[in-house]
Amino acid sequence: MVSSLEARRVRKQPDERRAEILAAAADIALAEGLECITLRAVAERIGVRPGLITHYYPSAEDLVIAAFVRAAESERDGANPVEGAPLARVAAFVRDMEAPSSDPISKLWLNARHLSRFIPALAEAVHEQEKLNVASLLAMIEGGVADGTFRCEDPLAACVRILVAIDGHGAYVNDIGGFIHEAYGCFVSDTAEWALGLAPGALAAARD
Repeated sequence: MVSSLEARRVRKQPDERRAEILAAAADIALAEGLECITLRAVAERIGVRPGLITHYYPSAEDLVIAAFVRAAESERDGANPVEGAPLARVAAFVRDMEAPSSDPISKLWLNARHLSRFIPALAEAVHEQEKLNVASLLAMIEGGVADGTFRCEDPLAACVRILVAIDGHGAYVNDIGGFIHEAYGCFVSDTAEWALGLAPGALAAARD
């Protein structure tokens, strides 16, 4: 019978080990914050020595940035459906952004933007992920404009307004208690419907 200690010492392929380290770091980032990502914390989570982590990520800063990118990419892949009509895709995207389940990623973005003031490489990573988020949402909006579903003269302006609404909604995620009013819960939907030239309630109806 193989002991748990021996099991943890099984040699893994480099790509597999790197993915394991990155997944653990991203989990820490979402649950506790980027500041809590240390070589020791990640090593303890996956049952290896800290020295092994440095083989793949020489510094904690490298790992922090990689963990943020991993979490941001996972959010984008999960929240931006690639199939379906533009209205249904935007409706699903907005629903996910307003849902309480998005709180961890909202906290992560707040965290990353704050730390990027002090870590230039993280600031660059935040900038790149923001560009990818714009491109992803813009593609959905342009598809809806092309088929006549959305009525907005400037798809990029609509995209920016929706993303700013998401950031504004997420800015209160760390508040104790938070807003109870419906205006907060539906803020992203209301903004998106206005920006896209949709009737009030159109996104909710598209989700039903």
